[in-house]
Amino acid sequence: MAKYKVGYTTGVFDVFHVGHLNILEHAKEQCDYLIVGVSTDELVQTYKHKTPVIPFEDRMRIVSAIRVVDRVVPQTSMDKRQAWESLHYDVMFHGDDWKNTDMYNEEIRKLGEVGVDVVFLKHTPGVSTSELLAKIREKDS
Repeated sequence: MAKYKVGYTTGVFDVFHVGHLNILEHAKEQCDYLIVGVSTDELVQTYKHKTPVIPFEDRMRIVSAIRVVDRVVPQTSMDKRQAWESLHYDVMFHGDDWKNTDMYNEEIRKLGEVGVDVVFLKHTPGVSTSELLAKIREKDS
């Protein structure tokens, strides 16, 4: 039986790759019900200053098709506590590449106030959307 009832994780999930799948599978191993927030194009613009390659609706559809995902919701804000207000999850999962950052230390504090655990999952080494796009561009030139 899973440790948590409802888990939550978020991402852009642009150019879906095995690192994304690993995070989702490892999150689902620890919860009975997994909710995934997919960042809207507008949100991605605010913090990455670029538009995803794959349109938002397509990214939502791709993530919805993953068997370990129980529900997909739009992520319109980076504020995970705000998401908790409507989703009421027990645990939030994120890749460990964000561990000990000022942003996530604050999220841990705010989520802790409502009893939510934050679990960092191992980042898949050598796999990222940025690296994949760079390889594609390199091959095209």
